[in-house]
Amino acid sequence: MKIRIKFKKYGVMKFIGHLDMMRYFQKAVRRAGIDIAYSEGFSPHQVMSFAAPLGVGVTSDGEYLDIEVKTTKSSAESISALNSAMVEGVEVVSYIKLEDHAKTAMSVVAAADYYLYGKSGSELTLTLSELQAKLREFYEEQAEIPITKKTKKGEKTMDLKRLIYEFSVSEQDRLPVFFLKVCTGSTDNVKPQLVLEAFYKFLGFTFEEALFQIHRLEVYAADENGGFRPLGEMGEEIE
Repeated sequence: MKIRIKFKKYGVMKFIGHLDMMRYFQKAVRRAGIDIAYSEGFSPHQVMSFAAPLGVGVTSDGEYLDIEVKTTKSSAESISALNSAMVEGVEVVSYIKLEDHAKTAMSVVAAADYYLYGKSGSELTLTLSELQAKLREFYEEQAEIPITKKTKKGEKTMDLKRLIYEFSVSEQDRLPVFFLKVCTGSTDNVKPQLVLEAFYKFLGFTFEEALFQIHRLEVYAADENGGFRPLGEMGEEIE
């Protein structure tokens, strides 16, 4: 039986890297008494995969992992059992059953939403209306946004615009707050800080990542209508 778990990551746990989070959940699943399935062979391991690794220092309301179980309790009981095994900074919010033929979250991820909250020192010499006008000029009025991205094989030039689905800016306590929906997945993947770095370069400023708290809101799969569907809406709760 395929199960998709959604969880939040916040507080000091944002400093825990992806590999350590995998090991953390392997232990938490055992402590919670989840009847997880194991692979076959000489070195069996829990059948578990994460949708999209989260960068160190990034918080989130929408992280996903898929597991396979032999038997299961209800969604409510399983959520309660998992949260009883969690430390502060990780909270399971949903536990749903997937169809038998469903693809893993990792293989269907297509987009993700982010907020980038400016910290003290991130203030710009532009008013909010001026910043919004510049963002429209950067994102909506340009046919392309060419950038040079560093990869393991060197550098490559890419059009950033086709990987940005939504981009807006607001203000909170006179500090900038940027919203982004960007392409996420194994084929094309763009980090929100890369978009903001390109925008700041367009403005004539230097982007300092340390002056922003990055928060992921949700992760999506592409739907048949050309839109996006949250990964947590692709199954059903267990009664």
